[in-house]
Amino acid sequence: MSPAQPEALAQAAPSRAARGSIHVAGVAKAYGATTVLSGLDLAVEAGTFVTLLGPSGCGKTTLLRLIAGFIQPSAGKIAIDGRDMAGLPPQRRPIGMVFQNLALFPHFSVEENVAYGLRLRNVPEAELRRKVGTFLDLVGLGHLGSRRISQLSGGQKQRVALARSLVLEPSILLLDEPLSALDLQLRKQLQAALKEIQRQLGTTFVFVTHDQEEATLMSDRIVVMSAGAIQQYDTPPAIYSQPANLFVAKFVGELNEIPGRIAAVTSETVEIDGPGGRHALPMSGIRGFSPVPGTSCVIGLRPERITILPPNADADAGGRIALPGTVIERIALGSVLRFVLRCGEQRLVAVRLASDGAALPEAGSPCRIAFDPADAQVFEPLAAPAAASFGEKP
Repeated sequence: MSPAQPEALAQAAPSRAARGSIHVAGVAKAYGATTVLSGLDLAVEAGTFVTLLGPSGCGKTTLLRLIAGFIQPSAGKIAIDGRDMAGLPPQRRPIGMVFQNLALFPHFSVEENVAYGLRLRNVPEAELRRKVGTFLDLVGLGHLGSRRISQLSGGQKQRVALARSLVLEPSILLLDEPLSALDLQLRKQLQAALKEIQRQLGTTFVFVTHDQEEATLMSDRIVVMSAGAIQQYDTPPAIYSQPANLFVAKFVGELNEIPGRIAAVTSETVEIDGPGGRHALPMSGIRGFSPVPGTSCVIGLRPERITILPPNADADAGGRIALPGTVIERIALGSVLRFVLRCGEQRLVAVRLASDGAALPEAGSPCRIAFDPADAQVFEPLAAPAAASFGEKP
């Protein structure tokens, strides 16, 4: 998708003050004895690109449908721009929606699809044509207005659906995994285009995905969900560097997990018995729980925070913790090298720049696996086992 023309963006951008704030207070949804969402609280500022992120079945689409008004909450309230939406049907809410299946009219042309909602509102023909042209230019389809839907590619159909929703100038646009059926290259093009259009228009976007990379690239803020609850609501950098708990840390980015047991706690440090002995880590690394001596914990390390040293390197160099290990695999991935390491019974992953490759060991070599204690995060173990790529026995 080519970038939208500045003239089209200028014409389409609303002149009104920012609208589209969303307040979710104590919202729950149950179907009989099955609880899908439980006690959600969420405040979305107007003009924000927010992504609902989580595994399949976590409640993302249910929350989206509640905001849209397709279903009603079992408890709690949803307000848009301060107005309670209780009992208000979708057509009376200031929202647009792009569905995963797009729901385009195949017997209509591109222009007719985009104009459909305007005709239902009895918009005068001259204004209708102006708006349709403006929003087709906005999504890069101004030259395809007369085409039938069946003559379009998958990416072009996505853009028609987007223009059809935006032409009504909603305060909020809800997008339910609209890019999931596209190939990787087209997805990346549309990710960039969606973010640029949202930034220029100032419309609140609520985007649903289970792809953490997509959420990180596109969003101003991310709602991480699991089992019908919000685990964390924050900016992408904060969620990556300061996850609220082990679920968030594992779901957003790669995480090395090292099991341990809390030995002692002071006001400044927590001492943990783990591979290689007892390690003192700063209390600032504790995430989402109160450490108690004698209980299990998980030390979490991002792959880029691990340094690979020669096997005879000073274990205490620079205040780092260094553990004996072996390089299992060394994989070149463009500008980076990915290392799979063995540390005792643990399997860890490290990522380093390819330009440093000459100084790094080959597969099968002994090494020392080092990290700064300040880079370690300490989590309470998950209540139930979850599939993971790291921290498992090779």
